[in-house]
Amino acid sequence: MDFKKVVVRVYVDVNPTEDQDKVRVAVEKVLGGIPLEIMQDEERKHLVGRSEGPEALSRFYDLLRREQILDAARKVLFNGIQGNTVCFYLNKQVAYVGHISFSQSVGESPLGPIRVEIESDNPHAVIDWLAPKTG
Repeated sequence: MDFKKVVVRVYVDVNPTEDQDKVRVAVEKVLGGIPLEIMQDEERKHLVGRSEGPEALSRFYDLLRREQILDAARKVLFNGIQGNTVCFYLNKQVAYVGHISFSQSVGESPLGPIRVEIESDNPHAVIDWLAPKTG
């Protein structure tokens, strides 16, 4: 691994029609045991999580290989680079059943997506580790 620092942040809305525990399970099934806190603003609840180190991405790393979506993931991740951060969105319903489906920030998932941010001193190296070139 050619990076020293990795911080993973997760943000996901909990809609009034959703069970907060099921939303938590959806995040855990794709991102492992990132500690999640419930936050409330005037409009809605959110689950927010933060974890450090490559082990915070180990579940996601394993799923990318199991589902054989390294090339698609690589493209999405590179498109999501903003400075030292990689930002992408995952479909919440698909995550709940333990699979990965990348989505857009709005519109694609009726209940809203899971927003994931990976901050690193070398985001390209993180992507190369998560989703190496296959061809």
